[in-house]
Amino acid sequence: MSIFGLGGKILGEVAKGAGEALRTTGDITGSIIDAGNNITQRAIGDITGIGKKKIKGKVILMRSNALDFTELHSTVVDTFVELLGSSIVLQLISATSVDHHSNSPRGKVGKNAYLQRWATTMPRLFAGESVFEVNFEWEEGFGLPGAFYIKNGHTTEFYLKSLTLDNVPDYGTVHFDCNSWIYPSRRYKKDRIFFANKTYLPNETPDPLLKYREEELLNLRGDGKGERQKWDRIYDYDVYNDIGDPDGGASLVRPILGGSEYPYPRRGRTGRPHARKDHKSESRMKSVVGLDIYVPRDENFGHLKMDDFLAYALKSLSSSVTPGLQSVFDFTPLEFDKFKEVHDLYDGGFPIPFNVLRNLTEGLTPPMFKELLRTDGERFLKFPPPQIVKDDKSAWRTDEEFAREMLAGVNPIIIQRLQHFPPLSKLDHKVYGNQNSTITEEHIKHGLDGLTVDEAMKQNRLYILDHHDALMPYLRKINSTSTKTYATRTILFLKADGTLKPLVIELSLPHQQKDEFGAISKLYFPAEEGVESSIWQLAKAYVAVNDAGYHQLICHWLNTHAVLEPFVIATHRQLSVLHPIHKLLAPHYKDTMFINAFARQTLVNADGLLEQTHFQSKYAMELSSYIYKEWNFLEQALPANLLKRGVAVEDPSSPHGVRLLIEDYPFAVDGLEIWSTIKNWVINYCCLYYKDDAAIQNDVELQLWWKEVLEKGHPDLQHKPWWPKMHTLAELIESCTIIIWIASALHAAVNFGQYPYGGFIPNRPTVSRRLMPEAGSAEYKELESNPEKAFLRTINSQFQCLIGMSLIEILSRHASDEVYLGQRASVEWTSDAAALAAFEEFGKQVFEVEERIMERNRNINLKNRTGPANVPYTLLIPSSSEGLTGRGIPNSISI
Repeated sequence: MSIFGLGGKILGEVAKGAGEALRTTGDITGSIIDAGNNITQRAIGDITGIGKKKIKGKVILMRSNALDFTELHSTVVDTFVELLGSSIVLQLISATSVDHHSNSPRGKVGKNAYLQRWATTMPRLFAGESVFEVNFEWEEGFGLPGAFYIKNGHTTEFYLKSLTLDNVPDYGTVHFDCNSWIYPSRRYKKDRIFFANKTYLPNETPDPLLKYREEELLNLRGDGKGERQKWDRIYDYDVYNDIGDPDGGASLVRPILGGSEYPYPRRGRTGRPHARKDHKSESRMKSVVGLDIYVPRDENFGHLKMDDFLAYALKSLSSSVTPGLQSVFDFTPLEFDKFKEVHDLYDGGFPIPFNVLRNLTEGLTPPMFKELLRTDGERFLKFPPPQIVKDDKSAWRTDEEFAREMLAGVNPIIIQRLQHFPPLSKLDHKVYGNQNSTITEEHIKHGLDGLTVDEAMKQNRLYILDHHDALMPYLRKINSTSTKTYATRTILFLKADGTLKPLVIELSLPHQQKDEFGAISKLYFPAEEGVESSIWQLAKAYVAVNDAGYHQLICHWLNTHAVLEPFVIATHRQLSVLHPIHKLLAPHYKDTMFINAFARQTLVNADGLLEQTHFQSKYAMELSSYIYKEWNFLEQALPANLLKRGVAVEDPSSPHGVRLLIEDYPFAVDGLEIWSTIKNWVINYCCLYYKDDAAIQNDVELQLWWKEVLEKGHPDLQHKPWWPKMHTLAELIESCTIIIWIASALHAAVNFGQYPYGGFIPNRPTVSRRLMPEAGSAEYKELESNPEKAFLRTINSQFQCLIGMSLIEILSRHASDEVYLGQRASVEWTSDAAALAAFEEFGKQVFEVEERIMERNRNINLKNRTGPANVPYTLLIPSSSEGLTGRGIPNSISI
């Protein structure tokens, strides 16, 4: 399709949008009727209200047509409705004065007030925002406005940002932070309500607001029935019965995750119809055009982010580019022969015949079309150079960089101190036989600087990267696919200069006959010359494949995205927006439900991008269920995690309560400072509202929230003894700190370094396609004669490489509307002066941590901070600009 054809397609979308509006006759007719009624009501109000006091309000909103040019119909129809009579109606609700006509002590509801000059007000703030005036008739004795109703009589939705009341008698300015989409009122069973930005515990809520508070939570929970529509505001739970596609054929069937057989965190319910061939599975969406997967609309990407290359590139990559690119490689099965050919992707892109490129990009939106072409004519998929090869194209191959990335790479949370030699397996020997390591002291003594193994262990100088037990139970299944890989153990020695030196790599396979016969293991050792050097490079590649797959599936997807979603849902269902803990946690949930829903549609689904580009293949999500069984909420706290892995010991004299055994451990050093800063903020904030443990126990909403997290959000693990009981202030503080840590710093540490370290696939391959060559074989001879070609034939295919690089480039980018740790999207998120002061102090502390991290990176004595490839450890620097920066801690899991 030509550019002109693409333009025609866009005009078609505009026409389609207008046609859709004309078909919405109920909305239009209803809006006109509402407008007529409003004319009458407003006329009567103007007559009866002559001479009465008015309270002026300022409303900031964004019209849907200012955000989406295909919704031209909203301008036409809504302007027509406005000319008949204002159709956006607001009513104040008193927090201090009771409506005596009500059967319950509800706050008094004020008279209708109308948004003024919709038809004549053009957007005049940034990002399409418009400011409108509204005049409320003030009744004597109305008291403090604590909430307001809003009714949208238009045919389309708009985004309500805030309402500010000026000169309220006896109270001054009253602000309402709204940040919500308002659909036409006939879409709701209950009128939309917003509360002022005052914070109340449930038992401290003014009586006039209590019923409104309770009813709003009921509205958000829904009834658990029916398919959710885009205007619904329902937060509910479901199992992962939407990643497989039974209707698409047997090859797309996947286990349902969630339950005793395959335990898993719960996800947001959509209520889509069942699959035809399996009524326990949810039907799949056949397209992601418009990114209209259901999540509550306020959990969707904001308009700026939706317009960014992030969302559109990922959509196009998954739904349009991948099948076309696959067809190209099916027709011409190309391979990389030299590392230089991979480097050429950054210099000139991927060469492809123009007629093939034209077919490949047919149907793409213009921004994505330009991104793929990269203005290089026939050069396709040109990538920015990853940091790992920016300064030195071969430093990634060194043993020092291989080991350094276990401390300062994209997955620095697996390495453990070796506490038993030889390494032992925890797998059931009755099922899997002898899975203990075959490494002996004789194998590694040459690398211990004259120490014995026992002496080295006592001096805390032996460490292990152990992927054996996590993978071995599934390795037979995984290797039945096109994958050919091992379960790996890597033992390392801590040198006097603080760097790690790999001593031996153990590659293990299941017994050829039965699992219970144990593992078949081979050992590989560092070498610098000849074929032995090439074999050692391959051994490191198998370790990297294990680590990259475990990182993406477990450390990234499961341990941040998936485990946090139940907390998002439970918070909205059980903690009112008036609740202090809701105000504390809500910024750390931004975009998480949507990016997770999108991942289930495109990334972690059957034959999705993760299965196509990672060694676990179709067993990926099933394997993550197996590993989730051992997940422990309390062990997600960074100090607890470091203690569990043996890389730190308890130290009451330390400001963080622990002392690192590897002093130059960039992730842990920076992470502990971030952790402590978050915890100090949580302590200061929570202590403003809870004076003792009794206040925790008497908080009805808080107790229901935590009960629901366990029983509905993580029900398969609800009986684990490690869950906090939520009976003490200390338990609340620790739990909130863990939630914020997972959503912000932990996710940043394992996400935004994906492209800087993994954008050069040979450094972090995600697939191995053949096993280590045996002496005398053709593969071994190839390894001797052309080691680069043999290496590249072993790891990701060219197709997997290009798709994988495209994916992680997108996932590693920051959006233009990102809000980072220590910041808030709104400066008026609460009216509590003490909370605002505590948050300001938190922001200052975050900035100070950033300064100290940058200072450490300048210290040449800390060799693990940059390493041979000269890649400074910046993943836990809190701030960032837009784009591919390799730094920045967003508040939430937003990509």
